[in-house]
Amino acid sequence: MKKLLIASCVALALPTAAFADVSAELVVASQHAGFAAKAPAIDMVHMHLHHVVNCLVGPTGTGFDATNANPCAKAGNGAIPDASAAQKAKLATALASANAGLAATDVAAAQKDAAAAAAAIDGAK
Repeated sequence: MKKLLIASCVALALPTAAFADVSAELVVASQHAGFAAKAPAIDMVHMHLHHVVNCLVGPTGTGFDATNANPCAKAGNGAIPDASAAQKAKLATALASANAGLAATDVAAAQKDAAAAAAAIDGAK
């Protein structure tokens, strides 16, 4: 009983990211890519795509933008770092699409890139 209590206390003391949940990261990243694909204005498309990138790369990854929210902060270290080898290639494609959308100035082009990112994320689930 004492060992169980100690183990429980240690588990509670660990940061949430120590319990990576790739499936949750993928769900949230896909949702935000979908939000971006349907957003009516370029600033909203970009905001949600920043969320996608932050979910994919995690706080220590290339492209992480601390000035934008990380809706996956409590799910893990980023979907790409937490993913299996098979998932990483698909998520790299999603990241490239999200970054293309961030670079786009045309709403329709950015929305198309966001939809492509969502499809790639969904393919990695």
